[in-house]
Amino acid sequence: MGQFFEMCMVVCFGFSWPFAVLKSWRSRTAKGKSILFSGLVWAGYVLGLTGKIVTGNITYVFIFYLINLAMVTIDILLYFRNRKLDKLQGANCE
Repeated sequence: MGQFFEMCMVVCFGFSWPFAVLKSWRSRTAKGKSILFSGLVWAGYVLGLTGKIVTGNITYVFIFYLINLAMVTIDILLYFRNRKLDKLQGANCE
């Protein structure tokens, strides 16, 4: 039963990431985005995965951690793309 609740927690956290990725893709700006926050969330998922591997507790919940980690990674990559676009936009305005 504990695995089910852990999966629900990870899924609840994960529901927001596709929307964040889509917003980052469409907005084409890094303004208002916190790379520190995203980095901490990314580290949290890595640590959660590491904990599952170290304890040998790899269950179906593991895949949800991987999906969330992938989404956060994409969002972080988009942050850097958007930051570059912001710099280019600033250079074009001068």
